[in-house]
Amino acid sequence: MKLNQPLNKGFRGTKFQKKVWNYLITIKKGSVKSYKQVAIAINRPKSARAVANAVGKNPLSPKIPCHRVIRSDGSIGGYSGKGGIKTKKKLLKEEGVIL
Repeated sequence: MKLNQPLNKGFRGTKFQKKVWNYLITIKKGSVKSYKQVAIAINRPKSARAVANAVGKNPLSPKIPCHRVIRSDGSIGGYSGKGGIKTKKKLLKEEGVIL
């Protein structure tokens, strides 16, 4: 699967999850967005919690860069990829993000 293209229909996930994951692919290396910013970007401004849920179910982290999504207060949030929050911090640090 090429990650510079939208996730195809054969990829498992709900319509909403795919919408979130497709947006995550557009977040540039070295940048972060809050769950709320992602919700607004996908035209679901009141769905920050649902976005967080979809981010947490990302089956291809870190290829789909869910580590680039943080809480609105600037704190790290969670990471369901291998290694948990420690890995999220490491990935962000490697990209030059300091929280």
